[in-house]
Amino acid sequence: MQPKTVSPTTLVIAGATGDLAQRKLVPALYNLALDGLLPDDFALVGFSRREFTREEFIEFLREAVDTYSRRRPIDPALWSKFTSKIAYVSGDLGAKESYEKLRQALTQFGSTSRDVVFYLATAPEFFGPAAKYLSEVGLLSGEAIATNPDAWKQSRVIVEKPFGHDLESAKKLNQELLNAMREEQIYRIDHYLGKETVQNILVFRFANGIFEPLWNHKYVSHVEITVAETIGVGTRAGYFDKSGILRDMVQNHALQLLCLVALEPPVSFEANAVRDEKVKVLRSIRKFSPEDVANKVVRGRYLAGKIGNEAVAGYLGEAGVDKKSETETYVGIEFAIDNWRWNGVPFYLRAGKRLSERVTEISVFFREAPHLFFEKFGIDQVASNVLTFQIQPDEGIFLRVNCKPPGPSVKLQGVDMEFSYGKSFGVEPPEAYERLLLDAMKGDPTLFTRNDEIEQAWAVVAPILEAWKTSKLRMPPVYGYEAGSAGPSMADELLLRRIGRGWYKS
Repeated sequence: MQPKTVSPTTLVIAGATGDLAQRKLVPALYNLALDGLLPDDFALVGFSRREFTREEFIEFLREAVDTYSRRRPIDPALWSKFTSKIAYVSGDLGAKESYEKLRQALTQFGSTSRDVVFYLATAPEFFGPAAKYLSEVGLLSGEAIATNPDAWKQSRVIVEKPFGHDLESAKKLNQELLNAMREEQIYRIDHYLGKETVQNILVFRFANGIFEPLWNHKYVSHVEITVAETIGVGTRAGYFDKSGILRDMVQNHALQLLCLVALEPPVSFEANAVRDEKVKVLRSIRKFSPEDVANKVVRGRYLAGKIGNEAVAGYLGEAGVDKKSETETYVGIEFAIDNWRWNGVPFYLRAGKRLSERVTEISVFFREAPHLFFEKFGIDQVASNVLTFQIQPDEGIFLRVNCKPPGPSVKLQGVDMEFSYGKSFGVEPPEAYERLLLDAMKGDPTLFTRNDEIEQAWAVVAPILEAWKTSKLRMPPVYGYEAGSAGPSMADELLLRRIGRGWYKS
């Protein structure tokens, strides 16, 4: 399949003066321009409540790139070209008349030969109204755009997370979006899918004949997925205290990683073929009963402690957190996938804040080799081979194998065969938002989530949320764990019962 090219495009960022735009979107666009990946005829429109002139908006963009771009200093000639087609529209994102102003502003860049991409980098309550008003003023599909002389060649809408608060709200939001446009126009973004190592999971599995024959219950013992952060809730306490780590990280990022490890080979590398297989995985995850939640889910909350040499407050001591909060900042879960490939293979997943290190990784454990050959040397167990995909902070793939260290006696020692992007390719991998913005402008939805995929992911975690809230069974407490530790000690019990040890540390 030939890579798609980028047509002349206007990108509209709704919420253009917010934190996401400043830290991620604007630097990503500049880096794409630096790499020559933006179309020559590219225009950027900021759309936000703040009263900015065009010049003030350009200065805001410059500060964002100066502060957060991975590529500095700014190239003056490139910056001049990058900012040559920029407009700014101030308005209430919840009012239809603001979208009329936006439509008028867009006409200055021409229309009939251009694509337009709307990025909803706003608070979630604006997702539905924004889609509705964009459609009503003729900026999306349908009769309004067909009769509009300023109609766009193609229009797409990127929707940020969180996509709903639970299954019902996700269904409601999906319906609101589909009332305004077609599913093919909706790009629900999960920035984890833009990371190079995440994308490389599929290439690694299906382009290397030595691994795919082993990728099943006959040879894989279990899988561990870790999404660990050293940061606390920071300025997001108001949002996080209503959500918790299960909604914030597991329902989206972590389940996406699980799907990529577990999916069947797609019939092609086309968007819907890949997404079809991810949905099949989510449908195959065994639904939790209240008893399962009590026995296979551990939740925790960080206490005061130290991150490095810095003393940090516990969760209940964070500004904006309800002092009686029962919100979890850590969760460990044992999943089962009820299909032929993964029958009997547990998938262990943990996610948490204020942990000892920032790391996101997937470790696939292969079944142990028989130890009989080594019994006479006093070796009664051969360690598993482990294949680890590290997604952050350093992107790479590691295969742990057993070798004999130098010396006269026979011993076994684990060593890593290592691949890292920086060492192997000599370049820093692009930021996730660079890849995802480029794909959205190309009209390639492969790395974005589809409506049924969103709803199935919510269906996986819904029984856990329900059991915590209403179950008549006595649920285990929210265990405390010291900030800077590996999480609550009870989380190791999930693995000890079947694996005989706690969580793996690569």
